[in-house]
Amino acid sequence: MEIIYQPYIDPEFESLIERMYPPRVCIDNDACEDCTLVKVDSANKHGILLEMVQVLTDLDLVISKSYISSDGGWFMDVFHVTDQLGNKLTDENLILYIQQALCPSRKEKMSKELQTRLGREVKPRHVSTEQTALEMTGTDRPGLMSEISAVLLQLGCSITSAVGWTHNTRAACIIYVEDASKGGPITDPIRLAHVEEQLENVVEAHDGKRERRSVRLMGPEAVQTAQTHTERRLHQLMHADLDYERCRVCDGGGGEHKMGCDGTHVTIESCKEKGYSVVNVKSRDRPKLLFDTVCALTDLEYVVFHAVVASKGSMADQEYFIRQKDGCTLDTESERHMLTQCLVAAIERRVSHVCPGLKFEVCAQNRMGLLSDVTRVLRENGISISRVEVWTRGDRAVGSFYVKDTSGYDVNPNIAEVVKEEIGGSVLAVQKSPRWATQSSSSRTIRSTHGSIEDKPRFSLGNLLWSQLERLSSSFGHIMSS
Repeated sequence: MEIIYQPYIDPEFESLIERMYPPRVCIDNDACEDCTLVKVDSANKHGILLEMVQVLTDLDLVISKSYISSDGGWFMDVFHVTDQLGNKLTDENLILYIQQALCPSRKEKMSKELQTRLGREVKPRHVSTEQTALEMTGTDRPGLMSEISAVLLQLGCSITSAVGWTHNTRAACIIYVEDASKGGPITDPIRLAHVEEQLENVVEAHDGKRERRSVRLMGPEAVQTAQTHTERRLHQLMHADLDYERCRVCDGGGGEHKMGCDGTHVTIESCKEKGYSVVNVKSRDRPKLLFDTVCALTDLEYVVFHAVVASKGSMADQEYFIRQKDGCTLDTESERHMLTQCLVAAIERRVSHVCPGLKFEVCAQNRMGLLSDVTRVLRENGISISRVEVWTRGDRAVGSFYVKDTSGYDVNPNIAEVVKEEIGGSVLAVQKSPRWATQSSSSRTIRSTHGSIEDKPRFSLGNLLWSQLERLSSSFGHIMSS
């Protein structure tokens, strides 16, 4: 293992630098015809890239390209962004919010008035630090969400929001609840222990005592202490549940595809001249792809020094120049294998690529047991939930359900109407859920390789990075001169 030694910098000194030279954010609508450039110049710290990507994705903005450089003590990033309709960002309130949200010193002072003027929730909509939170992982099976929501209803717990993912036969969910009779969080430790025990019985009833599973109920104090972005926490839960283990690395010889490899291609190489490991990821483009990839790298304690991300048509290319947080590069096959599996898992958790599915969105009057009713109807009709997001807006409840037929057939779109009749709400949209398209065998195979970056002539996004940095840095000016 090659170690790149770096000077020790006292954390207090890093904090002082950040206070002296806070991040500068420039929103540029003139440089490109088809997108807005969000340029950030800042003192560097671990996790800052994820924080910035998180802000943009929570606003449902589309990031089509990004150039990143953070060698030394400074961080420079340029995001090419549009709204969901492909338009530039022209809303002054939105621009002001982005500028403040990307600056930690300003973020805490952001006024409620500014958030209100945006006319929508800007924090992750299913996050709450004032309610009781349930975290669960276990074996995926049809009807699991239905059983959990039914038990919570029986125990007098009202669900205010929920988000759940399934991947490689594993399931994870985070559900926020409150006391149905009194309102507010459940704080009685005896009652919390009872609810947790009943939920453990539900999970254990099918998984068995030897199966991997986890059920954790937290009061608002614990939630406030953790204060982790909900979708990032879901990644952490599924990683801890070892869902990535079934993403097998193929032998590289053009053999048969392994489960979990469809649509994602990862290579890891060594750039010894610069002391980096170079990670290339090629996959189908989709919303929040950059967030999921950066989230995996950050939580695995890798530092991104340079990166280029670009989408072309339906495909996305990502190239990262990384080291481990302790300065080491990835020189062993086991390290490269592990990172490859984890990146593929992070990319695939959000999108089904195995079974045809359906996505439908519903809106209804919020009431006790609403989620239980919806999931019961799906279970009774032989429909399994692969992903779900439910949240409340005032007296309304809104949910997105990604479902698939447990028998392997196409889901009948009429299931949305059946749900509508049951809950008395409205169906906002019904569409085929995102799915990896069929590709040639070479692009469907994951391979992990190691060698000098010059050993194998190929197009490199890194070359594009070096050519862009000088031009981009001139638009910032030196941070010390401001």
